[in-house]
Amino acid sequence: MTSVAVVTGASSGIGAATARRLAAEGFHVLAAARRTDRLADLVAEIAAAGGSATAVACDVTSDDSVAGLAAAAAAAPGPVTLLVNNAGGARGMDPVETGSVGDWQWMYDVNVLGTLRVTQALLPALEASGAGTIVIVSSTAGFTVYEGGGGYTAAKHAQTAVAGTLRLELCGRPVRVVEIDPGMVKTDEFSLVRFDGDADRAAAVYAGVPDPLVADDVADCVAWCATRPHHVNVDRLVVRPLAQAAQHKVHRVG
Repeated sequence: MTSVAVVTGASSGIGAATARRLAAEGFHVLAAARRTDRLADLVAEIAAAGGSATAVACDVTSDDSVAGLAAAAAAAPGPVTLLVNNAGGARGMDPVETGSVGDWQWMYDVNVLGTLRVTQALLPALEASGAGTIVIVSSTAGFTVYEGGGGYTAAKHAQTAVAGTLRLELCGRPVRVVEIDPGMVKTDEFSLVRFDGDADRAAAVYAGVPDPLVADDVADCVAWCATRPHHVNVDRLVVRPLAQAAQHKVHRVG
């Protein structure tokens, strides 16, 4: 039977790229996100390329919505062997002193509690498959802090803690846990969301950076980790563009 991969946050960016790549690898992909119009286009694109996917409306901040995702997974055309917890995001660049509590709450709910909700809902199916894999797409912000990033780095540090704790707790059971930590990735929406739609501020993040990572680069990492022999667990994969030596060290042309 065809293995099923569940990808959250699949309507754009890394999630959409990962759904395309996993479909090309032979998975039936459950592409989950809030924006069903975008999911419909993605599923049609995957089908036109010879792949197989199903759109599932899902808001990872809602218990009921995640329960619906679990129901869709139970009805999928094969065992669920892969979960990619990709849904997440950042809001704001304010210092801790003046940071918005609402923005911090949103980042924690989406990045951390969203991962918790979806993992809890799908873990029984992943374990029942006998060869489950949970991929958590976190960030280099999960182990490095920077000014203005307190809310996001706090959420990503917590998400990293979830991944590490889960790996310990699942030891001896047939489910591996992979954490992927991208650095600077230029996507359509990440910085736009962070800066509340301010296109100039979003563009400035990548100004002068030769060849930042793109969504397909991270999708390639997800696919590589997920397709290793099941006894191989890639605990943590850190990936940055060549121009970014560290969070605070970025080469910019001009």
